[in-house]
Amino acid sequence: QVQLLDSGGGLVQAGGSLRLSCVASGRAFSTYNMAWFRQAPGKERDFVAAISRNGGTYYADSVKGRFTISRDNAKNTVYLQMNSLKPEDTAVYYCAAGLATFTVYRVTSVPEYDYWGQGTQVTVSS
Repeated sequence: QVQLLDSGGGLVQAGGSLRLSCVASGRAFSTYNMAWFRQAPGKERDFVAAISRNGGTYYADSVKGRFTISRDNAKNTVYLQMNSLKPEDTAVYYCAAGLATFTVYRVTSVPEYDYWGQGTQVTVSS
């Protein structure tokens, strides 16, 4: 069992930066692939970024070059550094943990993740 606690969201102007954090409980954090998804009002939950247990990363095209996912296994924490934020980045951001093979299809898919954080709101004003 893994419990995830997201934090770090807030209100920021376009062009600004935020860093999200997700702290996991449990002793098996290092064995999980971790990811961030986001959901805007009235829309589906969309993939943002993922990091494998070995540190490999994958990003949605919409955030590539602006967002960076990282993990600190000693702290059971995954981060999402978000730079050059745009109004279209406004959403609730969720971290997720899963054990699926780290392939593009599987890491971008909501059903492949077993555990989810409660979400943290990111609002980017124009």
